[in-house]
Formats: sequence, structure tokens, C-alpha cells
Amino acid sequence: MYYLEANHIVKQYATHRALDNVTIKVPRNGIYGLLGPNGAGKTTLIRIINQITAPDEGEVLINDRPLHPSDVEHIGYLPEERGLYKKMKVGEQILYLAQLKGLSKNDAKERMKYWLGKFDIKGWEKKKIEELSKGMQQKIQFITTVMHRPELLIFDEPFSGFDPVNANLLKQEILEMRDNGATIIFSTHNMGSVEELCDEITLINRSHAVLQGEVAEIREQHKKHLFKIEVQQGELQSNDLYEITHAHPIHRGHAYTLRKRDPHMSNNELITLLTQQCQIAGFEEILPTMNEIFIETVGESALEEKQNA
Repeated sequence: MYYLEANHIVKQYATHRALDNVTIKVPRNGIYGLLGPNGAGKTTLIRIINQITAPDEGEVLINDRPLHPSDVEHIGYLPEERGLYKKMKVGEQILYLAQLKGLSKNDAKERMKYWLGKFDIKGWEKKKIEELSKGMQQKIQFITTVMHRPELLIFDEPFSGFDPVNANLLKQEILEMRDNGATIIFSTHNMGSVEELCDEITLINRSHAVLQGEVAEIREQHKKHLFKIEVQQGELQSNDLYEITHAHPIHRGHAYTLRKRDPHMSNNELITLLTQQCQIAGFEEILPTMNEIFIETVGESALEEKQNA
């Protein structure tokens, strides 16, 4: 079921504990979000998975066995701090890195031709990296990450530096790689992308995993019992069962935002109650965004740590 597991990971740097008993379980053939504010510990965990550094405690399993140095050939890593050689030509760079990942020169050439065509940058092979714009360099870095068709892809802020058109192009490529069998770990501060792409997430804050689960379930668990109601005839007023928090006129009626006072009241019961008072044209539950949940959870985690200090 799980392609990768990092169990009870601890990493200490001098006086700073970067990770404190962190566990993540990444399902096969899905997109797993690794979230957290700057300095939370997620980059340290990514480096441990990539075997750039080792944990002080805990273990990393891949396909139910301990991670081995040779597994790096099956991992594609796009770091937040890009690492292309500025003086090298585009073609030389792509071929060099592809062969380091085990591709033959002929296979690397064929795949480079495919990706340059897909990103509409054919004929750029002889340009030096330093001659390219930041966005173009990002495309080359992405190509070098996926050329060897790794089983595990780790993207750290992959859309940084891209305009909306190219960011959407990358999103489609990531989804296609998932559909073709890749397992993807996706680290970002863009919560809109998390909602759009990720199946499950772990939120790390102050070295601890403070929130984990499926995105849809997390949004459901953090709901505030808010609803958007469109009314064609009649008016709504706050009462003992619900509170009107906002109202404004719309074409042929009014739109209301209301909050249930009783969280145990079912949505069907609420609809029945409302239809006794007015003609309902629209009914929608308002779930919190991942951005709102991120801010709330990080804030609560910091407060709890302060109180326990």
C-alpha cells in the first residue's frame, strides 16, 4: 500500500532538533503534500529520503524494505534551490545528469528531444544555462529531474519562477506522471496547489508532524458549520439554531452566510427548516481552505508549545 515510509525520524543539528519523531507514510501512485512554514523541518526530511544526510533515529523504508544507496537511481529530486551548472550548455547538462541516473547516451538523447519538444524549447541545446531566463532554467531543471522516469519524484516548490501558463503546464505533467505510475512528494507553500494536486498531506511545524491525512477529510474535520444560502423569496433571520453572519442582495433575492449553532443538526434538517421560511435557490456548505487550515494549525501548534515551555 505504501511506497515510502519514514518512521520516527529524529535529526539533531548541534542545539537545534530539526525533526522530532516524525513519521510519514506515502501511498503508492499518489501525490503526497509535505507542508510547513520555513524552518519547520521538511527540507531536512527530504534530504534524508534522498540520502543526502542520515537520520539520528528512525528508518526510511521503500517498498517495505530499508532504503539502500542504489535507490537514488529511482528517485528524481527537484530542490527549491536549483543546482544547474551555469556555464554548461543545455544539451550537455541534460545528457550528463541523465547518464548519472543510469541512462545510456542514446536513450538520453531521445528523451531529451522528447522533453524539449514538449516544452517548446527545441534548438536550445547549445545555449548556456546562464543565458536563459529563470523560467527557462526551471524547465531545464524539471527535465533533468524526470528524464530517467523515476518511481519516486520529489518536487520542492516546483512552480517557483513560473508564470501561470507554464505553472499549469507543469501541473499537467505532474498529474500525467502520477497517472503513469509515479509516486510523488510535493512540497510547497501554495495551498491552492495542495488542494488541486495532493491526495494526502503531512504538515510539519517546529520539527513535529502536527497534521496528517487526506486533504478532503482534513477540510471536513476543520469545517466551521458555515453555509452559503441563496433565497429567492422571503428573508432569513438569526435564531436559536443558526446565526446569519453576512447578507447581501443578488439578482432575484438575497445571499446569506449562516453558521449552525448546533453542529449535530444535519444538513437535511437545516434545509427543511429553511424551506419552511423561504424559497431556497442555492445551498452550499463552505469548507475551510487548506490555506486557512495551515494558518490555524501552525498558530495553535506555536501556542501549545509556548504554554508547555
